[in-house]
Amino acid sequence: MIQAIVFLPLLGFLIAGIFGRLIGPRPSELVTTALLIAAAAMSWMVFLDVAVGHNHGYAPVLANWMTVGKLNVDWALRVDTLTAVMLVVVNTVSSLVHLYSIGYMHEDAHRQRFFAYLSLFTFAMLMLVTADNLVQMFFGWEGVGLASYLLIGFWYQKPSANAAAMKAFVVNRVGDFGFALGIFLVFQLTQSLNFNEVFAAIPGLEGRIIHVFGLDVDALELAAFLLFIGAMGKSAQFFLHTWLPDAMEGPTPVSALIHAATMVTAGVFMVARLSPIFEYAPTTLQFVTLIGAITAFFAATVGLVQNDIKRVIAYSTCSQLGYMFVAEGVGAYSLGVFHLFTHAFFKALLFLGAGSVIHAMHHEQDMRHMGGLRKDIPFTFAMMTIGTLALTGFPYTAGYFSKDGIIEAAFTVGAHQTPAMIGFVSTVVAAGLTSFYSWRLVFMTFFGRRAGHGASEAHAHDAKEHDAHDHHAHGAASGHGHDESHHAPHESPLVMLIPLAVLSLGALAAGIVFEPYFAGHAYDEFWKGAIYTSEHNHVLHMMHEIPHWVGFAPTAAMVLGFLLSLYMYVLKPGTAKKLAETFPGLYKFLLNKWYFDELYDALFVRPAFAIGRFFWKGGDGAVIDGLGPDGVAARVVDGARIAVRLQTGFIYHYAFAMLIGVAAVVTWFIAGGMR
Repeated sequence: MIQAIVFLPLLGFLIAGIFGRLIGPRPSELVTTALLIAAAAMSWMVFLDVAVGHNHGYAPVLANWMTVGKLNVDWALRVDTLTAVMLVVVNTVSSLVHLYSIGYMHEDAHRQRFFAYLSLFTFAMLMLVTADNLVQMFFGWEGVGLASYLLIGFWYQKPSANAAAMKAFVVNRVGDFGFALGIFLVFQLTQSLNFNEVFAAIPGLEGRIIHVFGLDVDALELAAFLLFIGAMGKSAQFFLHTWLPDAMEGPTPVSALIHAATMVTAGVFMVARLSPIFEYAPTTLQFVTLIGAITAFFAATVGLVQNDIKRVIAYSTCSQLGYMFVAEGVGAYSLGVFHLFTHAFFKALLFLGAGSVIHAMHHEQDMRHMGGLRKDIPFTFAMMTIGTLALTGFPYTAGYFSKDGIIEAAFTVGAHQTPAMIGFVSTVVAAGLTSFYSWRLVFMTFFGRRAGHGASEAHAHDAKEHDAHDHHAHGAASGHGHDESHHAPHESPLVMLIPLAVLSLGALAAGIVFEPYFAGHAYDEFWKGAIYTSEHNHVLHMMHEIPHWVGFAPTAAMVLGFLLSLYMYVLKPGTAKKLAETFPGLYKFLLNKWYFDELYDALFVRPAFAIGRFFWKGGDGAVIDGLGPDGVAARVVDGARIAVRLQTGFIYHYAFAMLIGVAAVVTWFIAGGMR
C-alpha cells in the first residue's frame, strides 16, 4: 500500500506531463485528482493502522541505490507514526487542492502542465517524508524545491512570477548548502546515512570534538546546526524568510499546497525526524528556539499592515512556522508536529478561501478594494471565519490545542532557559498580533463597503509605499482577465467549495480529536518511538504544573487582538489611518518588511551582480576572449589585411618587392662574411 501511496502521484505527473496535450485538459485534471484522492484514502488507512493502531511500522526496501565504499544507500520507504502523520497531511491537502484547482484554473490554457506540476510536487514531498536515509531525504528535499520553482513561476509570462521563482530557488539553495554539509558530517561521524544506524551511533559520539577553521567544536552541535540551516531555508525562518511572501506570485492553489501545508513544513518534519541528533546538541536547540521566537514575532508584525490578502496569510504561515520551531527547540517535538498537523487544515482553508475571494473579485487581491463581501459570498465568509478562529486559537478549535500547548511548553522550559522564556514571551505577543491581523483581513474583506479607489482601507493614504505587484497582470497572464466593473462578486463553483467544507472540519475538530494522541495520555501508544521521547515526556509532565495564568495568556492575547481590530476597522475605521500618520516611520518599516529585501539587495545581490559583471566583461570578455580566441582571430585578420595590401596587381610593385628581397639577401651574406 505504501508503494501505491508514493507512486500514484508520480503516475499522475507522467500521464498529465507526457500525454496531457494528447488527452486534453479535462482528462488530465480528472486522472491526477483521482489518483491523489486514492492516495489520500490509503494514507488515512496507514494512519489508522500505524499511528492509532498497534502496528509499529515497517520499511520495505525497493532497490539498492548506490554502494560506494562504506556508503550504502537503499531506496526504502520508512513508515512509522511520524510518516503516517505527514502522509495524511500531504495527501489530504494535495487531493483537495487538486479538486479545488479544477474550478480555480478552469480558464487557464495550460491546465495539463499545472496539474502535472502539482502531482510532481506531491511525489517529491512523499519521497521526503518516507525517506529511510538522509540521501533519500535530500532527493525529496531538492525535488520539492524544483517543483515549487516550477509552480511559483507557472505564469512565466509575468516578470514578477519569474523573479519570485528565482528568488525562492536561490534562497533555498543557501539553506540546502548547510543541509548538505550536515549530511556529509553525519556520514563522517557515523559512517552511515541510514536513520536507524545513525541514531544508534549518536549516543557514543556525545562530547566528541572536531577541529574546524582553527576551532575545536562539538561534532554533534555542528552537525545539528548545519542540518537546521537547511530547515531555516525550507521553512522560511528569520534571515532566510524573504522568498515566502514573494512566492504568492504563483496561483492560489499553489500557495495553499506548498506554502501552507507541505513544503514549508518540511523543515519542521526534518528536525522531528532527526530529533535523536538534536537532543545531543542542546546549544543548537536553544538556537532553534531563538530563531523560531524571532520569526513568530517578526512575521506577525509585518502581517499587521499588508494589503495583499495572500501576503497577509503568507506572513501568518511564516509566524506559525516559528511556533513549531519554538516547540522543537524546547524538546516538545510532538507539539511541533501537532501544530504542523492542525495548521495544515486551517491554513489551507484560509488560502483556498482567499482564492475564492479572489475568484469572486475577478482576481483582485488588494483588500483595500474589497469590503462587504459577506453578503455576496456567504459560504466563503463562513469558511474564512472558521479558519480565522482556528488560526487565532479560539477555544476548542484546532489551533487552540496545538498553539497553546507550544506556549505552555516554552514557559515550562523557560524557567531555567533564557531562549525558551524569550520564546514564551514572543509567542504570546505573536498570538495577539495574529488575532489582530487575521480579523483585520476578515473585516476589510467581508465588512464595511466596497470602494475601488481604496477608501475602505485606512492605509490607502500612502499607496506609493505599497509593495503590491500588478494583480491584473495575474489575470491576463493566466487567461483569467476580467473587467470588474461589469461583473458583480459571485460565489465560487461547488468544486471549489467542497474542499473548503472538508478543511473546515479539520480546522474545527483536528485539535480536540487528536490532542490525546499527540501530547496527551495516549502519547506513547501513538508515537511508538518515532521521535525522541524521554526528555519530551518530562516537558509534557511539567506542563501540568505551570500557573493557571499561563494557560489563559494566549486566549487573553487573542481576545485583545480581536477587540482592537474590531475597534479600528469596524467601529472606528479611521483609527488605523491616524495611527499610520502619527507613526509614519514605524508604519513604513513594517510595510517594507523590516527592509530585509533592501538590505539583502545591498549586501548580496548588487555585489554578486557587480562581481559577475566584472568577471564577465573584464575576465571573460577582455582577458580570456580578448587574448584567446577573439584575440588570435583578430591578429589573423590584421595579418591578412596587411597581406592583402601587398597584392596590388601592378607588376612594378612586385618587381620592387623582389628587388628589396634581393638587397636584403645580399646584405645578409655580406654582413655574415665580415664576421
